[in-house]
Amino acid sequence: MNILITIDVEDWFQVENFKPWISFSSWSSRELRVEANTRRLLDILGSRQATFFVLGWIAERLPGLVREIHDRGHEVASHGYNHNLCYNDTPETLMKDLTHSKKRLEDIIGASVVGYRAPSFSINGDVLKIIEDCGYAYDSSFNSFDMHGRYGKADFLFQKPRKGIAFKVSENFFELPVSNLSIGKHVFPLGGGAYFRVIPFPLFKWGVRKFLEQNKTYLLYMHPWEIDPEQPRVREAFLSYKFRHYTNLKKTASKLSALIENFNEASFISCQQYLGT
Repeated sequence: MNILITIDVEDWFQVENFKPWISFSSWSSRELRVEANTRRLLDILGSRQATFFVLGWIAERLPGLVREIHDRGHEVASHGYNHNLCYNDTPETLMKDLTHSKKRLEDIIGASVVGYRAPSFSINGDVLKIIEDCGYAYDSSFNSFDMHGRYGKADFLFQKPRKGIAFKVSENFFELPVSNLSIGKHVFPLGGGAYFRVIPFPLFKWGVRKFLEQNKTYLLYMHPWEIDPEQPRVREAFLSYKFRHYTNLKKTASKLSALIENFNEASFISCQQYLGT
């Protein structure tokens, strides 16, 4: 069995839910908390390997953190540069974002960056083609849970050949979805994020076990700010957004440790290792 833990390296003020109240121009004046939180995640992981999708904006300010992720044996992948939703960008703007963030990360670690994750899973068929054209070997942005308005649509993937849990989009390009559990006609959101924080751990653990029985590989996503209950509050945000962002932040680190402990018989590997790219 394989478990792929994936971390979207962004800070508390860069999330999509808070964009109406936090402008991009104000980012440089905000408190950076991502470095300490990411190092805490690295310590929780220990010798287990994971994939870190790093925002280019963060990489430019904290190149030492990116090098540390790489030096500790993890895969460094791209999360774009400034967390724009991919399907809202023009093809030219998206291509610039993808190539700039990729090159920036490669310059820092001195190695190829082959993976990408779109902010808020904002992909479609056209976006995937641009990602491939920018030199990436895989994308990890398909979320089959369709009760979230921002998640992109890529249902055509179900017609593609499979390699384990990955879809082979073309000869040299894969889509590696987050892991949701299908129960009849319903999709149980098992991939991580707020669902990992909100769903009681015994139920979440059962779902992961069930997914592994069916697929042999499970992929989880999370963010460094999800283990940071002391982060600044965006009090003017909508109540539903605050619920998604702040619920159970105090429990996330211990839940991650419990997940690792309960599935210690599995191999914890990076996306790149899993795909053999």
